[in-house]
Amino acid sequence: MKKRLFVLMLAVVMVLSMAACSSKKEATDSDYIKEKGKLVVGITDFEPMDYKDSDGKWIGFDADLANAFAKDLGVEVQFLEIEWGNKIFELDGKTVDCIWNGMTLTDEVTSAMSCSKAYLNNAQVVVLKKSEADKYSDVQSLKDLTFAVEEGSSGAKAADNGLKTTNVDSQASALMEVAAGTSDGAIIDSLMAAAMIGEGTSYEDLTYTIGLNSEEYGVGFRKGSDMAEKLNAYFDKVKSDGTLASLAEKYKVQAALIK
Repeated sequence: MKKRLFVLMLAVVMVLSMAACSSKKEATDSDYIKEKGKLVVGITDFEPMDYKDSDGKWIGFDADLANAFAKDLGVEVQFLEIEWGNKIFELDGKTVDCIWNGMTLTDEVTSAMSCSKAYLNNAQVVVLKKSEADKYSDVQSLKDLTFAVEEGSSGAKAADNGLKTTNVDSQASALMEVAAGTSDGAIIDSLMAAAMIGEGTSYEDLTYTIGLNSEEYGVGFRKGSDMAEKLNAYFDKVKSDGTLASLAEKYKVQAALIK
């Protein structure tokens, strides 16, 4: 009798435990981020999106926006420089929580990540020395040149139509290659080109010329994450209250904003 009563009580305990487990809410990516108290953002040095000021603090259109979003979530933000070609691995391994660095919404990106809606327009452009630029008017004329491109970037992909390339670790490095004469040109984002090339910059002797494509920027989270939806709602908020336009004016990217 005692044995039967024990078995019955054990069965009741198991049923109650299973019911409790099934009623427990499944943890989401936003729960994980809020629990640890910080949003880790994967970036590269990419002016005007993410770059350091004279005090070593990360600033820029994307950096400021990520800071504001983290504050809205009630967590801190941590910026972590990554190798751009490893961005998906860094995200899946939870080294970072998102990729927020002027990231083009390519098929590869959208299939591997949960992405926000697009918030900026962009293009890949050819950068050449001003003294040489007049010699080249279209893609075909560039076939004999070698271009520095950031490994794993949209610039590298845009060069796949027959242009010769050499991989470097960042778009900033690609510009340095052209300035030093170790590459004939570079292929970088138009927003970066507008911010870093020409009069009053460190690259006054360079110019950007031929556009190779048109693109849209988005932010990537882990596949299946609920964070993309939360960021979309935040984008709607900062569009309506003028925050996005103010940041765009500050970093001179207003012409690229998606309305």
